[in-house]
Amino acid sequence: MAGPSDKARFYLEQSATELNELERKKIFTREEIKSIAKKRSDFEHIINARGSHPSDYMRYIEFEKNIDALRQKRVKRLGIRHKGAGQRSIYFLYNRATKKFSGDLTLWLHYIDFARKDKAYRRLNDIFTSVVRLHPTKPELWTLAANYFMDSQADITNARSYMQRGLRFCKNSEDMWLDYAKLETIYVGKIAGRRKILGLDIDRTKKQQSGDEDTDMIALPDVTAEDINPSLKQDDGVDEVALQNLASAPVLTGAIPLAIFDSAMKQFPNRPKVVEKFFNMFAEFDQLACIPRILQHVLDYLQQTRPRAVENAICSFRMQLFGQRPGSPEFPVVLGDAFDVISSAIDAYPSEATRLAEVAVRQLLTIQGSSADMDSALQKAIRSTLRKYMKALGGTDGGKVASLTRSLVQEGKRDDARALVPLSIKTWSANEELQELKAALET
Repeated sequence: MAGPSDKARFYLEQSATELNELERKKIFTREEIKSIAKKRSDFEHIINARGSHPSDYMRYIEFEKNIDALRQKRVKRLGIRHKGAGQRSIYFLYNRATKKFSGDLTLWLHYIDFARKDKAYRRLNDIFTSVVRLHPTKPELWTLAANYFMDSQADITNARSYMQRGLRFCKNSEDMWLDYAKLETIYVGKIAGRRKILGLDIDRTKKQQSGDEDTDMIALPDVTAEDINPSLKQDDGVDEVALQNLASAPVLTGAIPLAIFDSAMKQFPNRPKVVEKFFNMFAEFDQLACIPRILQHVLDYLQQTRPRAVENAICSFRMQLFGQRPGSPEFPVVLGDAFDVISSAIDAYPSEATRLAEVAVRQLLTIQGSSADMDSALQKAIRSTLRKYMKALGGTDGGKVASLTRSLVQEGKRDDARALVPLSIKTWSANEELQELKAALET
């Protein structure tokens, strides 16, 4: 087996100094130090040999993580001060690994995850710059970088930049267009939330027009939130005048998510399923004042371009119920009209009956979960309607019910998943997979 490279030998020599310090402070015994040194030497031989694999680096990194965790535990127990070089060693190994196996996305994702947990923000900036340069056609990397800047740094400027640059390379990625629109909608929510805390929330009805489209960049409204208040960081001083000005800026009217939707539709013409995905994503933000206008815009586009698509019926159904309070006097009529749309769609599109039934079941589960202020007659009617559509969904084998249950659990809607059990008890009793799901839900 080939000996370690000069860089590896230098690393081992440097680590020897650290090991001597650990022994001197009685953090590790002499025997433990010898064992650590031998293990490191073995790993260095392995990763520098021909035919080494990314998994070899991962085992080495895991070893170093365990050593550093044990060091920290003993330092705490001994009540002494010792910074250690564990983190530096791990970063050094990740850097070597990603240089040698730059095409291995798993390595890069582990590297990003480690640096993020370590709150190594400056290093993360460099990592993201490197990984998207090496893998520009991987939409998940651009999205990961954008979400990092938004979630951890409250930096919409960098987040938006990553999304727009990524779309130059990944313009055919539905998920990336959706993720970008979602990011901008989240940003609307952050600003609206801060304005509400400050008592500055007012009606926002002024419509804004987006600018001319550029060949490289998505056309966005001329004024954006960072032009007025570039940072959303919680420890920044708050300019109340700036936040008041946002009431008429495109960021709160939803003009930016709408601009992204319109650009996406130019990329995906005659794709009603993509339109439905946008509708469903926007509908998740039901507390934002601009969302009804956005949803209506999406529905109008669908009705104009694909009036006979089944997605038209699905979005129309959801639009009728959006924002409706189950306890309001008008709700029973609204609910009946909405389900007339679904019933007519099942008759018109028999091949889509199962899909439409799932849409109905999901909506009814949501309504049932917020039915505390509904009268008993309406609650009974909802349970009856749920059983009807569960029967249409489940048939006799229970496979579709199992699939829906798993999806609800994955989406964090365990209460909705549990609510399915008594609605089709015979199907659950006869299906082994459903029995396993039921047991899991009861834990």
